[in-house]
Amino acid sequence: MIDAVVFDLDGVLLDSEQVWDDAREQLARERGGRWHDRAQRDMMGMSSLEWSRYMHDTIGLTDEPAEISREVVRRLASHYRERLPAIPGAREAVERLAARWPLGLASSSNRELIDLTLDLLGVSDLFRATVSSEEVARGKPAPDVYLEAARRLGVDPGRAAAIEDSHNGILAAKAAGMRVVALPNAHFPPDAEALGAADVVVKTAAELTVDAVESAG
Repeated sequence: MIDAVVFDLDGVLLDSEQVWDDAREQLARERGGRWHDRAQRDMMGMSSLEWSRYMHDTIGLTDEPAEISREVVRRLASHYRERLPAIPGAREAVERLAARWPLGLASSSNRELIDLTLDLLGVSDLFRATVSSEEVARGKPAPDVYLEAARRLGVDPGRAAAIEDSHNGILAAKAAGMRVVALPNAHFPPDAEALGAADVVVKTAAELTVDAVESAG
């Protein structure tokens, strides 16, 4: 039995992982960092506190982590306002599921970007609770952001379904005890281990239906 649905943001509602990658890589190269091919995958699911520290310690930017985070968020917010990279069918999926369940959102994005995205998509009022991983102790794959979303929704995590696209996100939702509907990220697909942990796998946002979520439960 499913009592609530918790969406991820990047990779589920937005085709934004590449936008994040480009913004961080550009900043690293502009400021003398040591970018490498594993950087984006390493940072997927990290909270802003974690990935900005990674940019400072591992990529080698001399700016303080808080400044790194502010600059990347500024660049993404500008991009979103100019052209929001919404995944086709994402808004309709939110509206479809909101008609059946209370919705939450558990994202690694910064609070500013969560609020901006939901406003630009026109779905802010459909989410009863939204959580940024910067508001909890640990980012994904730790379960903290999903546990907090369930707490704010007032539901048992075991009676909630998460919609996730990434390896770390799927593992985070499972660690929280949630059912998982996986919508694999096209650019950074989860590996077989993570997909095997999902209860349902869909290919497009159009397949995020009430029946698909109920089958996860």
